[in-house]
Amino acid sequence: MRILIVGPSWVGDMVMAQTLFQCLKQRHAECLIDVLAPEWSRPILERMPEVRQALSFPLGHGVLDLATRRKIGKSLAGQYDQAILLPNSLKSALVPFFADIPMRTGWRGEMRFGLLNDIRKLDKARYPLMIERFMALAFEPGAELPQPYPCPALQIDSVSRDAALGKFALELDRPVLALCPGAEFGEAKRWPAEHYAKVAELKIRAGWQVWIFGSKNDHAVGEDIRSRLIPGLREEVSNLAGETSLAEAIDLLSCAGAVVSNDSGLMHVAAALNRPLVAVYGSTSPQFTPPLAEQVEIVRLGLDCSPCFERTCRFGHYDCLGQLKPRPVIEALDRLVADPVEVE
Repeated sequence: MRILIVGPSWVGDMVMAQTLFQCLKQRHAECLIDVLAPEWSRPILERMPEVRQALSFPLGHGVLDLATRRKIGKSLAGQYDQAILLPNSLKSALVPFFADIPMRTGWRGEMRFGLLNDIRKLDKARYPLMIERFMALAFEPGAELPQPYPCPALQIDSVSRDAALGKFALELDRPVLALCPGAEFGEAKRWPAEHYAKVAELKIRAGWQVWIFGSKNDHAVGEDIRSRLIPGLREEVSNLAGETSLAEAIDLLSCAGAVVSNDSGLMHVAAALNRPLVAVYGSTSPQFTPPLAEQVEIVRLGLDCSPCFERTCRFGHYDCLGQLKPRPVIEALDRLVADPVEVE
C-alpha cells in the first residue's frame, strides 16, 4: 500500500505526525509512506524510520497558486493508493485531487466535499489531543485507538551529530542544559529571558554548560540571556539560536542532559529525542499538544485568564509567564535529573 501524507506546516505538528505514521505501519507493515511538506521539514522526516521519502512542497503557507498545485498533483498521478491530509484547509486537498489518488482521507473542513472521498467528521470531545486527531485517520471511522499511544521517536546518526559538535566547537566534557526560549507563535508563549538566565546561572554553578537553541528570530533573546550572567558564567553559554540548521539543532539537542523549553516546536523535538524536559506553559494548554515522552515535567500557573491561545496578552501583563518564577522550573529539573544524564 502506497500512502501520501500531506503534512502540517509547523515543526511541533510535524513531530507529532509521526504517531500517525507509526499507526499506519502497525496496520500495514509493508506500506510505503511519503510525506508532501515544506522543505524545512526534511530534517525531521529523515529522522523518522517510518517515512520512505520527503517530497518538498514549494508553496508557502497560505499561498494558493492553483497552477503549481495542479502540476505537482499531475506529477504524482498513479503513484499512490491513499492520501491522508493533516491540514484542514481546502488548499491542502488540491494536490491529491489533481493526482487522482483513489482514496483521499481527511477531516471535514473548508468546503472540501468533492476533493476528499473519505471525509471524516471530527468529534473534538472524543479526540481532544492533536495526536488522536492524526492517529484516527489511520483507522476506519469510529474505530478505537490502540493504547498506549505511540510517542514520536527521532533517530540520530552519530556521524552527523559529531559533525555538528565539531562545526560549533562544542564539547561534552560537562552535562548540557539546553534552553529553547523562542516560540514562533507569539510573545504569549515566551517565558521571560531573566527567568531563563536564572535557571542557566544555577545549573552552570552546579557544573553544567548551557546551549541555547532557536531560529534567527530567537538569537537576540539568547544574547539577552547571556548578558544577564556575570563574566565567568557567561562564557559557559553557547548561543546557537539562528546559527544552526534545523538538522544540526536536532542532532545537538540529542546531546542535552536536560532541556527547558517554551511550548514550541523544539519542545516537541526534545521530547521525541527522549531528553529530560521541563515544558513551560503560559497562554496555551498541555491538554491539546503536550510533549510526548516519559521524562517530562510541565510547569504552569493556570491563571483564570489562561489558556487564552492568543499570540499576545489581551491585558498586556503576560502574568501567566512573568509570574512563573524560576524556582518551580529548577525544582522540576532536579526531579528529572538527579545526576548528569549520559549521552546515548
